[in-house]
Amino acid sequence: MKEITRFVELPTQSFFLFGARGTGKSTLLKQRFPDALYIDLLLNSEYMNYLNDPDRLINLIKANPENRVVIIDEIQRVSTLLPVVHYLMEQDKKRIFILTGSSARKLKKEGTNLLGGRARLKRMHPFTAFELGKMFNLNEALSHGLIPVILSSDDPAEQMNAYLNLYLKEEIQMEGLTRNIGNFSRFLEAISFSHGSLLNISNISRECSVERKVVESYIAILEDLLLSVRLPVFSKRAKRVLALHPKFYFFDTGIYKNLRPKGPLDVPEEVDGAGLEGLVYQNLIAYLDSRLPNHQLFFWRTKSGLEIDFILYGEQKFMAIEVKNSKKIRTSDLTAFTSFKEDYPEAECICLYRGQERIYQQDVLLVPVEDFLVHIDKYL
Repeated sequence: MKEITRFVELPTQSFFLFGARGTGKSTLLKQRFPDALYIDLLLNSEYMNYLNDPDRLINLIKANPENRVVIIDEIQRVSTLLPVVHYLMEQDKKRIFILTGSSARKLKKEGTNLLGGRARLKRMHPFTAFELGKMFNLNEALSHGLIPVILSSDDPAEQMNAYLNLYLKEEIQMEGLTRNIGNFSRFLEAISFSHGSLLNISNISRECSVERKVVESYIAILEDLLLSVRLPVFSKRAKRVLALHPKFYFFDTGIYKNLRPKGPLDVPEEVDGAGLEGLVYQNLIAYLDSRLPNHQLFFWRTKSGLEIDFILYGEQKFMAIEVKNSKKIRTSDLTAFTSFKEDYPEAECICLYRGQERIYQQDVLLVPVEDFLVHIDKYL
């Protein structure tokens, strides 16, 4: 695969760059900062050196004063480096430290505030359709997702299996995040049915035969490893009784498609529908992070069941976006928009679907989903 330009705006001061494994953090930083002093804590030798002697970093920087940018990859592996980085930042406020991480768990415990609020937080996402442009293939993205390390593989399906095994073995078993890997595997299968749906922890607990508190801890593990998110309900100036539970998404639709069991009773349209919604989510959140950082993403659902998949809200945009895995849109498909517009007449309304025509229907703009994803800047 040829080199893809990533639309990620990086700060000009020290920052954390968080993102799941394989999203291209190291590749991006090596491209943007080719002369940086680079420390890779995934290498066992580097890991052991700094684990045994965090102050080693002070001596390294003293010996390389010309390197004004210092990159420490996978900082969570040696979180005791954080106070040392803080000390060095205080000594030389012009030196830039870039700290990457694929897990927020240890950093939460240690506290990123050890850097005195000097380092900003940035997130790294999988590829977006906007970045891929003409190389974007909707069906392939729905099957394998958009994680760079998966997408560039000659065998994406096999690479995805290896990717998930890496997390299960290295991040979960070796770090001792869960005592029972069998329970966790059943949990992963059960929660895959929640992708793009309301997160009901009691139901998941019942389906995988794991106690509710344990399920809650498992979800926290997924979130700390940056593998999943909870999307909150939009409740500003609410005029109706709304859903109480958030929605759940894996960070990449390929993860969902790999974990979701399939059998003769499964309706392909339902499986693909959740996958398509998740694909739109990951493109939207990546775009907001890079181009509309002061905006937030929500969903809207009334207690009676009316739902709009995404509400984009901020200073510049207020938009309701519904995703339909169908080539034709019926009047009944737009009912939720009618109710939402009654409460929020200021909002723009877009329905993404699998058809080919861009057209207005009942004051809602229907847009082919692939066109929206590839040309997202045109619509947002």
